[in-house]
Amino acid sequence: MAAISLDTVRETAPALVNLYKSAGVSLAQHGLDGQRAAVYLVVDHSGSMRPYYRDGSVQALADRVLGLSAHLDDDGRVPVVFFSTGIDAVTDIALAGHRGRIERIAAGLGHMGRTAYHLAMDAVIDHYLDSGATDPALVVFQTDGGPADKPAAERYLCKASRLPLFWQFIGFGDPDSRQFDFLRRLDELPVPGRRVVDNAGFFPAGEDPSKVSDAELYDRLVGEFPAWLAAARAAGVLPVTAAARTAPR
Repeated sequence: MAAISLDTVRETAPALVNLYKSAGVSLAQHGLDGQRAAVYLVVDHSGSMRPYYRDGSVQALADRVLGLSAHLDDDGRVPVVFFSTGIDAVTDIALAGHRGRIERIAAGLGHMGRTAYHLAMDAVIDHYLDSGATDPALVVFQTDGGPADKPAAERYLCKASRLPLFWQFIGFGDPDSRQFDFLRRLDELPVPGRRVVDNAGFFPAGEDPSKVSDAELYDRLVGEFPAWLAAARAAGVLPVTAAARTAPR
């Protein structure tokens, strides 16, 4: 059962109904129906991201993440971290009032700097720990390029593997760009050599992310989450629930 009902979504965010339904199909296909998780959205606010703010790609991603979150978390809100050289904002988006929310936030942020993954990761970790959450977290981390400080980003990801956080990176831009080589490397960092568990995934959404269908996007966003949940329980990062102990293998 979804955390938030279809009727509630119809009442509070009717424009997200189709996204909510599509997300539900993907979750069920991956055995995640009824799973609870905190959902975070991290968005790149560096200078090269201007076209994706202008054409609505970032807002569209935020709406899709809200549609997904409504199945996993019952508060109807998604914490959002905007990052560039530093942390530009830590705020949230909600089912109610979601239309144009990203554009309104971005309009007040000012200068678009460089790209510092590790600061954004630190902000998510702090928020999660401070929230007192007991459910795991799915962090949707959007960017259009590699970080300015690659060693720092790698260290943060490795240290974060001890926490109940799964990082799903999504790249906006040319899928063949060398800008995404680092993210591919993060995705393949050895376990247990560098990480307790494999706590990250990456996929490119292309130069026009709006062309990625809702079904495909949700499939990519949650596709690696079940394997991480199982590995995190086995490694003691997550508690083993009764449901997990009795689930068919």
